[in-house]
Amino acid sequence: MPFTLESAVRPNILRLQPYRCARDDYSEGILLDANENAFGPAASRPEHIQMQLERYPDPHQAVLKEKLKEFRGVPSTDYFFVGVGSDESIDLAIRIFCTPGQDKILITPPTYGMYSVSANINDVGIVKVPLDVEGGRFSLMSENIKNALRSDKSIKIVFLCSPGNPTGTLLREQDIREILEFEEYSGVVLVDEAYVDFCEKESSVASWVTKYPNLIVIQTLSKSFGLAGIRLGIAIANPQIAQIFNNTKAPYNISTLTSSVAISALEESGLEKMKLHVRLIWEQRDRLSRELLKFPQVGAILGGNDGNFVMAQLVNEKGEPDNTLAMAVYKRLAEVEGIVVRFRGMEVGCAGCLRISVGTADENSALLEKLNLIFKS
Repeated sequence: MPFTLESAVRPNILRLQPYRCARDDYSEGILLDANENAFGPAASRPEHIQMQLERYPDPHQAVLKEKLKEFRGVPSTDYFFVGVGSDESIDLAIRIFCTPGQDKILITPPTYGMYSVSANINDVGIVKVPLDVEGGRFSLMSENIKNALRSDKSIKIVFLCSPGNPTGTLLREQDIREILEFEEYSGVVLVDEAYVDFCEKESSVASWVTKYPNLIVIQTLSKSFGLAGIRLGIAIANPQIAQIFNNTKAPYNISTLTSSVAISALEESGLEKMKLHVRLIWEQRDRLSRELLKFPQVGAILGGNDGNFVMAQLVNEKGEPDNTLAMAVYKRLAEVEGIVVRFRGMEVGCAGCLRISVGTADENSALLEKLNLIFKS
């Protein structure tokens, strides 16, 4: 059954009349319509006073979306939704396409944990089709996914993380396309590209939204732009889906402070700084991979190394992945040495693994020094 908006979206969401806020009508003049505090913000810093924080922000974020359109090479701002981190887009997608207690999502472990958390919050089932983890390749098992979609028509969203978290592996375009074009599936495919800017060649499938009406691509300014603190996420989809996202969101979900910083980051100088930082991360990522493999206790660096982290698999004297060792190193680093990494040994195909974010040169040197001490003790 081919994809149609009418068959994919919950009927009550399709019928939804979005909240109409004051700024939808007028945004200029003497504004006495929104019960704002006309005497200004209780702020002491001049830059905050000048931002008119007493006024509600633009509910449509037109200027920000224009910057994003230029950056991602998408034809129109009509393809965009902006939210509070990627997590708002994940939650909205589940609320828009999945009926609680009835529908399901499909995930491909090991993957980002918020897909399952959001599904559980919304009383939506979860179908798991693991990645091919043999040799740390972490690739899609396309036939297994299609078999699941064929046998369970209650699956409404397929979540694909590319590059993956915690795998750091970019999914093959042909595998993503195979799911998008599967004629026996009438739901949507959501591709999470939080780490896509760390790939060493252009790898985003965001431009595909002009061809595939069933594709949603989510991105964030938290990673390559180094703006995790402003919580700005992006969903890119065909204009009909993007409009439904915008209809369903809270009226003023993006603050003036967030949009101001995001717009600044998308100016030419901000983009140049982002690209410089990405190049530095590439250098340090390669260095970490090389240096970690010099320790006998590190058996492999798993995954494709397409993110801003590496996944080191710790092994015992027999060369077998060792969760006990990995957990001991994780705790020693955090509790004694003051360096925090992430234990990922309980994930599918990640036995003995520590996920290590790429730090600065000095931070990485400190990590390697402490690991040397730990492994010798």
